[in-house]
Amino acid sequence: MRHRIAGRQFSVESDHRRAMLRNLAAGVIEHGQIVTTLPKAKAVQPYVEKLITLARRRTLASRRLIQSRINDRAAFAWVADPNVKESRKKSEFWDLPAESAIEFNRYGELKKAPRLVHHLITTVAPMFEGRSGGYTRIVKLDRRRLGDATNLVVLQLVGKESGSQVSGGRSGRRSQADKRTAFAAKSRKAGAAAAAAPAAKADDAGAGGESAG
Repeated sequence: MRHRIAGRQFSVESDHRRAMLRNLAAGVIEHGQIVTTLPKAKAVQPYVEKLITLARRRTLASRRLIQSRINDRAAFAWVADPNVKESRKKSEFWDLPAESAIEFNRYGELKKAPRLVHHLITTVAPMFEGRSGGYTRIVKLDRRRLGDATNLVVLQLVGKESGSQVSGGRSGRRSQADKRTAFAAKSRKAGAAAAAAPAAKADDAGAGGESAG
């Protein structure tokens, strides 16, 4: 029995699981959103939100706690990478650093780049000032992963997302609500027409009686 054991195990060792959560959280902080499976998104979502809550304190103690829970690696190296397409060098969540802020040595190794923890404290955390929680959301996609056909989702930061339905499809809940609204409007129109019909007949009958008299 798994009494007093919280979280998902993912059938891997603890160090593997910890590294996986750190890498997923780093991806959300650097890119603003990631595409992953639903169980992994549910596992890393509270991990990311706790990091953002720590970053909002902006103290030396909070910075050291963040560095102990996530790898303070170089970020946005792909902005100056010539192998990355120009169409992918953009972000709808924040302004990307200039290519001059990223340097490689003559061997192609990364020499200088913004740090992930600094980006979390100075860019991500100020986006949620005055918000007590709920910094991320999970949106299900209408496609599955090749191989095991598991459901894919988008885990993204809220506030600057491009819409409620990332897949571009129509929400089933929204379609049902629209059908109910259309049915209610049709019922009100039919009721109004039925109520107006006896009144019109009574007026016609009264007019006929007066003409006969």
